[in-house]
Amino acid sequence: MPSARSKNLIHLHFIVFLFGFTSILGALIQLDAIPLVAHRMLWATGFIGLYILARNPKDFLILRKNFKLLLAGGVFIAFHWMSFFYAVKVAGVSLTLSMLSMGAFFTALLEPLFFDRKIIYYELVFGALAIFGLLLIFQSEWSQWWGLLMALLSTVLGVFFTLVNGKLANRVPAAAVSFYELGFGAILTWCVVAFNPKFIDQALDLGAQDVILLGVLSLVCTAYAFVGSVHVMKILSPYSVMISINMEPIYGIVLSVIIFGEKELLGGLFYLGVVLILSAVLGNGYFKTRSDAVQSR
Repeated sequence: MPSARSKNLIHLHFIVFLFGFTSILGALIQLDAIPLVAHRMLWATGFIGLYILARNPKDFLILRKNFKLLLAGGVFIAFHWMSFFYAVKVAGVSLTLSMLSMGAFFTALLEPLFFDRKIIYYELVFGALAIFGLLLIFQSEWSQWWGLLMALLSTVLGVFFTLVNGKLANRVPAAAVSFYELGFGAILTWCVVAFNPKFIDQALDLGAQDVILLGVLSLVCTAYAFVGSVHVMKILSPYSVMISINMEPIYGIVLSVIIFGEKELLGGLFYLGVVLILSAVLGNGYFKTRSDAVQSR
């Protein structure tokens, strides 16, 4: 039978596929990045709140000592998504997604500081390998420097968010983590919307297509994926999560090719980059599994 780690890795990769689909929905929704994120977080908070009410209302109760981490997680995810969708709107799906692969490298550097452990050098090697694969996929679109900067900012914020959730995973139920982080993020983004008349007009004037797409984005790609990503961190480390998220650019770029026809990305360097990123993901999984086996003896 598959181990708990293997089951959680399979679940994580399904979630990462949903994350890859998020960028496609973001490109299709006719809203600026900030009102888009405001609706996404508000709707997802509502969906998760209903889930907790139906399953176990006691999950709403949290210890005061976890409040600061939940608030920090909400701030990180709000700004992560605002910068992410802004980069998608400015620079396109492929460019934005390709930058996310740098998250594993940053996590390998920062996770030891957050969890007071030694740097694991093979994590740095696989993180660097993923970055090299990213550069091959990216194919040197440096003229899009502003989009690159926003995508890089989004990546760093996503790393800090993942590290915070790594601390919360075994302290607070996954649904409660998601509810409070998304709730705090929703309050933050709606405050930003309230100070910009353009954003207010967009947020209050949704077309039928945007309502449907926001529903899918909020329920499937946010509420479900968000709770699931916190749940798997009860077993998987933040680095393992981030190295697996390196698959998101691959899923997203392939989807963008199918939907938007970005065929120029499917040259030889693209496939070589895919192989390198896959090697980093599989190599990390192999070393982590071997390490777990040694520790269990």
